[in-house]
Amino acid sequence: MGRTSTEEQQDPRQSLLRQWERCQSALPEAWAIVCHFYDVESGRKELSERSRGSDYERFGIPIARDGGIVDLLAEAAQPDRRFDAVICESTSRVARRMYENLFVERELEHAGVPLFAWNEPIKLDGGRAQQILQRRINQSVAEYEVYNALETSWGGLCTHVREGWNIGKPPYGYKAKAYRHPNPAKAARGATKSRLEPDGLRAKTVTQIAQWRFHDRVGYSTIVDRLNADPDRFPPPTPPGGTSRARGAWSKSTVCGLLCNPKYTGYQVFNRRATRSRHGAHNDPRLWVWSPEPVHEPLISKWMFDELVARRQDKRGSRDGNALNKHPATRRTYVLRGLIHCACGRRLFGNHRHRTTYYSCWPRANNRGRPDVYAGHPATLYINEADLLEAIGAFFADRVFGPERRALLVADLRDADVRADQERETERERLQRALADLARGQDNILRQAREGAPDDPFTRGLRQTYNDLEAQRTATRDALAELDAAEDSEPSRPTAQTADLLDALPYLAVNLARAPERLQRQLYEITQLTIRLHANSDDVTLSIRLPADRLSEISRAAEAATGGRYAQGPATTPVAGPCPSASRTDAVRAPGRIRTCDTRFRSSWSPRVRVVLPRLALPCRAAYGCCCVPSLMSVVDVRRPSRKFVLGSVLDSARCLRCLNCSYRTART
Repeated sequence: MGRTSTEEQQDPRQSLLRQWERCQSALPEAWAIVCHFYDVESGRKELSERSRGSDYERFGIPIARDGGIVDLLAEAAQPDRRFDAVICESTSRVARRMYENLFVERELEHAGVPLFAWNEPIKLDGGRAQQILQRRINQSVAEYEVYNALETSWGGLCTHVREGWNIGKPPYGYKAKAYRHPNPAKAARGATKSRLEPDGLRAKTVTQIAQWRFHDRVGYSTIVDRLNADPDRFPPPTPPGGTSRARGAWSKSTVCGLLCNPKYTGYQVFNRRATRSRHGAHNDPRLWVWSPEPVHEPLISKWMFDELVARRQDKRGSRDGNALNKHPATRRTYVLRGLIHCACGRRLFGNHRHRTTYYSCWPRANNRGRPDVYAGHPATLYINEADLLEAIGAFFADRVFGPERRALLVADLRDADVRADQERETERERLQRALADLARGQDNILRQAREGAPDDPFTRGLRQTYNDLEAQRTATRDALAELDAAEDSEPSRPTAQTADLLDALPYLAVNLARAPERLQRQLYEITQLTIRLHANSDDVTLSIRLPADRLSEISRAAEAATGGRYAQGPATTPVAGPCPSASRTDAVRAPGRIRTCDTRFRSSWSPRVRVVLPRLALPCRAAYGCCCVPSLMSVVDVRRPSRKFVLGSVLDSARCLRCLNCSYRTART
């Protein structure tokens, strides 16, 4: 029986010939080799995976092969087997790991077939103690050599990566630049090492893909369509197998793999996949080997890559756009589909019942059998679409297209900077106090340990407690270091100068609640609207992005949503001033039901009563989040002069961006 590793480690032909000659020389005179079982594969494979390859056919081995280790065990169990004993060069040729080695030896022993080795004495009678001792030592040495070689080569690979040298084929967007090997002996043989450098159009393609994914928040399908629309500008990648396997087009898996590769951040990274031990399975990111600092030109900034990784679950399984999906039972679309996220991280799905549209988060729907996954989550969470659209409309009216938008943004940025600094300083003080407490605890333990005997169980317990405190101190110091370095790794914060983007937008009195769903969705997608619910609260957070190169699209989308009636100037020229607004409102014919649902109260209003509200120009003040200045006026019911109703009047609907429905809301209230 013989075995040799793949051609990467040695010449299988020469190795097997040497093994055959040594086994032949160790046999007694009356013995003869009648069949040959050998494999060309790693000795660390599981026995169930052995003897499946056909690599031995490529090397022209002049030894007739009767099978591999699996065939040997199968024939040994047969009563009409062709052999009486098995011999190998050493037990390491059976297997490199002791478990498989002992298993094969045990199976042969049960079949009545002894196992001999060239480097062990062949004894047919007498005691076997010395032979067993020597064999176990040889088996232990064989397993030790494997792990020692693995650890030594692993350490060399880690050092190689930390110094910035590349391993394997350069990823798409980079090309390998060869350098003379630092070892003179290897350099004399022509050996080189390589580093990564950008590869022209391919490097620009990687950066463009990351920008589309981060700034436009589009899915893989949309990115693939954009790339395949212009293959000359975005050349498709070539697979490792060569042009024979090349599709000549981009795919979603290619884009996904590209955005998941941390080498594009400028760092050299190794051990992302278990290529041989687990057939290419992805390793835990904690097992990756990183260079301590960037070693080549980055194509994606580190903070953007981290944000893309954190954001990956947000769009998982969600398509772009708002068109009907392919399911034949689909009858409607939802304007906020894919834009609302629960505090648990899941996207809310739309539903329509009883002429009401709402969005729900129902963890049990696809987490059956795992009640602990969303422990503490409500059984079902609902939110009405009408309430969200009202809040979104007010948000765009005040913060994006309103006359006070710049002042509001500057005030928010000032508060956000102060709050972030305060939170960071509070966390730093907490960590420093924790470090001081841990140090005092260790000092107390040391003082008690000096007074106790070394063999005392109490003293040994103190030693363990001291080690636990030291581990906590190390973790706290690491957290403090990460906190100090957080500002360097974070993207630049918006400043007051960033508010200049708002000045490039026109002043519009938008009423998104009345706009067609298609136009609303277009505006939400361009501005990348995101809605996040808060845990144990009725609050939601609305956030948008204003891409500097798409401001004109945002302006056109907003004007289209408002029918173009409220635009005061070109999309790039802000014009301040009042918007035309009606000075008359019909409080009786206001849409919607009365909140009290009291039919008697509703019938007390006469259809013939019309309230005329005067139009006054007053400065903006905060009232219900708009610039209405409330006042009181009496409305007398002509049928019942003794009854009076007090209404808050809309005084400055021209300056107020939420006043299109303020009069109706006032009438209903």
